[in-house]
Amino acid sequence: MVKQNYELKNEEIGKAFTKLKQKSQNKIGHRLNFSWSNWGFGLEALITSAARLERFGIRYIELHGNHYGPDLGYKPREVLRILEDQGLQVSGICGMFSADSDLSSNHAANRQAAVDYLKREIEFAAEVKADYLLVVPGAVGRPTAYDDTEFERSVETLRLVADLFVKHGVKAAVEPIRSAEVSFVHTVADAKHYIEAVDHPGVVHINGDVFHMQTEESHIGEAILQAGRMLVNLHLADSNRCALGEGSLDLDTIIKALYVIGYNREGCYVTAEPLGPGGDPYPAMFGKPDQDLLDRMVQQTASYFRDREEELLQHNQ
Repeated sequence: MVKQNYELKNEEIGKAFTKLKQKSQNKIGHRLNFSWSNWGFGLEALITSAARLERFGIRYIELHGNHYGPDLGYKPREVLRILEDQGLQVSGICGMFSADSDLSSNHAANRQAAVDYLKREIEFAAEVKADYLLVVPGAVGRPTAYDDTEFERSVETLRLVADLFVKHGVKAAVEPIRSAEVSFVHTVADAKHYIEAVDHPGVVHINGDVFHMQTEESHIGEAILQAGRMLVNLHLADSNRCALGEGSLDLDTIIKALYVIGYNREGCYVTAEPLGPGGDPYPAMFGKPDQDLLDRMVQQTASYFRDREEELLQHNQ
């Protein structure tokens, strides 16, 4: 029976993965760094979230970029104390970009708000030793374009803070998001084009998200290969944006592709971000947490990911 196109692509990635294992004599030591993005936990105290992640063996956390004003958001010393007590480290910061804080806005005040927000988050990221800060070129929840020059405005605005990424040693990770949520930069190719336009050493990395990639990419595994060494973080949720193992996501091919690009190294993360279905997930950050539900979601996602990873690495074929 003739295989479907996506199966042929899966097969090629599988062959590359098998070749990598054979070259390593099936002794690939360092596993993928598994992290969790905590902004989907809603209005939950960081100490509660950190304790949950520790309980289920997770060692990295992507922190909600919640410094929406000079007096708002996490305090570095308190964060480091809480995370140290639970044996956690910060992987990165999930930057949040709404219409009020939009790099591409046609309202100057909103672009200034995005600049000020990034300045606060870059400094915070450095203080808590985060490797990356997620950057979205246009507001999430705004799928309709302002005009035909929003790309250029976004590029110019991000350049204003690009030097700070270099100064503080924080990677700017540009995230492509599906067209149902943002007006531009939907694919890895789009992100690379945007990064080329910014043309600055402080903005050279990509944050992928498999939920968005399902819609916008022709094949997630291929898109991971296309991102290559530019990829610094990959958000994970199943096909229904719920816990891993509860949908139809081909997680095996994703894991194989990550190993093929040498992603099992320090400074690169796979970060769970199951937010549930819907067009605009941002309201989740203000939701009232259901502790039992969150416990089950974290346990399910972490154990399923590790089980699939070990199955692939230990299997001889």
